[in-house]
Amino acid sequence: MNTVNPKYRLGTQANRIFMASETYELLNFGRHFPAPQGGSGWLDDNGGIDPSQGIQTWITGRMTHVYSIASLLGYPGADALADAGLRGLTGILHDDANGGWYPFVNEDGSHAADKICYTHAFVILAASSALLAGRPGARELLDEALATFDKRFWDDKTGLAVDTWNTEFTTLDPYRGLNANMHTTEAFLAVADATGNISYRVRAGRIIDHVVQWARDNEWRIPEHFNENWVADLEFNADKKDDQFKPYGATPGHGIEWARLITQWALSFYPNREGARPYIEASEHLFHRAVEDGWNADGTIGLAYTTDWKGRPVVTDRMHWTLAEGLNTSSTLFHATGSVEYLDWYSTFARYVDEHLIDHQGGSWFHQLDKDNKVIGTVWPGKSDLYHAFQSTLISFVDPAVSICTAIKNAAK
Repeated sequence: MNTVNPKYRLGTQANRIFMASETYELLNFGRHFPAPQGGSGWLDDNGGIDPSQGIQTWITGRMTHVYSIASLLGYPGADALADAGLRGLTGILHDDANGGWYPFVNEDGSHAADKICYTHAFVILAASSALLAGRPGARELLDEALATFDKRFWDDKTGLAVDTWNTEFTTLDPYRGLNANMHTTEAFLAVADATGNISYRVRAGRIIDHVVQWARDNEWRIPEHFNENWVADLEFNADKKDDQFKPYGATPGHGIEWARLITQWALSFYPNREGARPYIEASEHLFHRAVEDGWNADGTIGLAYTTDWKGRPVVTDRMHWTLAEGLNTSSTLFHATGSVEYLDWYSTFARYVDEHLIDHQGGSWFHQLDKDNKVIGTVWPGKSDLYHAFQSTLISFVDPAVSICTAIKNAAK
């Protein structure tokens, strides 16, 4: 009989110590993120800033979120680090002329073009977490971020978020995408939990209803890319299959991540569990499809980045975030269903993270491996930020119906 190392088994003291030590190690690795101008640099392999990547708004949002949680955990210096992120979001990354936030600022100080939904979702997440951590200016930032998002990105008629405007907010790109809507869902749930404004939980449910229907109609492989009428374009980026944010085909890691967010929303929206049941079942379908298609699909251990619409691997690299979400979702589904299969998946993912992703010498997690689990950096050079890895050391141990920052704050009461 095979036994699972208690280090990898959810519910053991050994696992809790393993993950808590990772929480601390990750925070130590990322503490040099602040750029002199404010905001977050892109972290290199050693935790320093890679200036060639500029100051990214989405990474700044993520790191502000992380160190706001760290403040609630009592990590030394976290308040100042969260404030450094906020300085970037209220300063160099903010478009004072047109409103909203630039995608990033280049090394030479020039601003990148366009206004991107994905970026603005992380500004909302950062502000809601900073608010919970009691950081100065967080409420004002959250109010502005929500007002901008409501005006520019939320399509209330459709119940989905649009994707990309030009810098001046005068021309809307016809592309529509689910990656932005996934992080919009996360941000809306965070706002609802942090402020008590349930209208954002209702909005998250509207997005989720679309996603569940699209997935159900497509054998639980989620279409990612759409035109302005929300008609799926299944061949989008067929000539650039490993695109950093818009890869071709189905993304098993997104199926896993959506499964957690859908379960979280359902448990919060339907506290009696009966109403939540169809959504939890949909989440189970998404999880099973993702691991059936992507896990060990090419003969070596790990989760393939993308598949085609028959479930065959396309890009076989392993991205660290997919395993972080695997930990989050397997534990969430275990808490929601009690099924031991999700305990087993959690153990499988935890062992893989420990043996392949955690850089036990240099710190943090390797962000990209090839199919043979060798470190590469063609899509994700360096170790850009802590967000996915950090959250995966915490989400498994808190209320699955509550966004992570609120859950941490509630646990500290």
